[in-house]
Amino acid sequence: MGTVHEECGVFGVYSKTPDHLALLAYYALYAQQHRGQESAGIVLKESSVKGCMMMNKALILEDGSIFRGVGFGSDESRSFEIVFNTSPVGYQEILSDPSYTDQGVVFAYPLIGNYGMNEDDYETRIPTIGAMIVREYNDEPSNYRSVNTLEKIMKRYGIVGISGVDTRMIVRHIRDVGSCRAMIVDADVDVDSAVQKLKETILPTDAVARVSRRSVEVYRCNNSRYHVVAIDCGMKENIVRSLLKRGCDVTVVPWNTGAGNILALDPDGIFLSNGPGDPTDVPEVIETVRELHGKAPIFGICLGHQILALSYGASTYKLKFGHRGGNHPIKNLGTDKVEITSQNHSYAVDADSLKATPLTVTHINLLDHTVEGIECIKDRAFGVQYHPESAPGPQDSGYLFDRFITLMEEEKEHA
Repeated sequence: MGTVHEECGVFGVYSKTPDHLALLAYYALYAQQHRGQESAGIVLKESSVKGCMMMNKALILEDGSIFRGVGFGSDESRSFEIVFNTSPVGYQEILSDPSYTDQGVVFAYPLIGNYGMNEDDYETRIPTIGAMIVREYNDEPSNYRSVNTLEKIMKRYGIVGISGVDTRMIVRHIRDVGSCRAMIVDADVDVDSAVQKLKETILPTDAVARVSRRSVEVYRCNNSRYHVVAIDCGMKENIVRSLLKRGCDVTVVPWNTGAGNILALDPDGIFLSNGPGDPTDVPEVIETVRELHGKAPIFGICLGHQILALSYGASTYKLKFGHRGGNHPIKNLGTDKVEITSQNHSYAVDADSLKATPLTVTHINLLDHTVEGIECIKDRAFGVQYHPESAPGPQDSGYLFDRFITLMEEEKEHA
């Protein structure tokens, strides 16, 4: 049959936390004690089984649902908004994406941690994700790029996690009832008290201010042709890389930088970044973008797309459980082509609100027909709800950066 090792590894698959292996170990111990080790075909110690079955943490939702599992990462209690992501790879980029600030992410893919953490794939310097919720956590990664385990990085930045829970059930629950407040606490906590605390918890609204750069940073490339000023609302590093490799010097400014200061930098184009939270929480940025209309080509991604829409008088609303994953089909209404996209957002632009604005819809989501792209031809401004820079995810939409380059080139020619 095989050998159950101290870390509950079976048939070469090692994990310290999954409850199905703990159950197997329990029955193996029962067989060993009652029928003898040889007939059971299993070798293990009773202490190993007890360690594997230790469920020391609980995930509690505000409706009273409770899921018990094994903690990893920081050993703290933490409240957050619970969401789910369906990507099969990319947990390092998800962990470090500032858009997940104050959110606990349920990973629909069952095995997390197996290829470790490398130095190159971080999307921010200091991760601010609320929590990691996984089916099975692997603490013995195998990958030539790996320099650390996921748990070590989580402990370094105070990120809590829970494993061994039924993530399929949790995902379906979120789909049914919507995203909600949740917490990871010690398993022996009083559930009624925890639920009451959750109901009284007010989720923060200052996430953009917390994750944005505090000062201006300049990135230069070889043979630069354009200068892009990017408003940092929680900007992913791969966006900067995507602009640099297309010949753009990038000046990244804090979220609350005024229009006058941005124009003083003499940009060829203005970029509005992704970021966490409700776009209406940053009226300062909305007003800044409004003042920038027509001054230079504008390109917005995710939160930046929503801010662009709000700056023209459109409105946004919160989705039931959002879009998070790497396989969302989008239709380009200009070409009738379908793109498979990477997404991470809770809010969307209200299609009906666009009718009273100079904006037109350029892309739609084929799953729920929500607005995925807008443009104002007169002002050379456009935005998309999804992530053309990927990281992680498909690369079908990289052409949008090229479109931004084209707009800046045309602006130069007509200057």
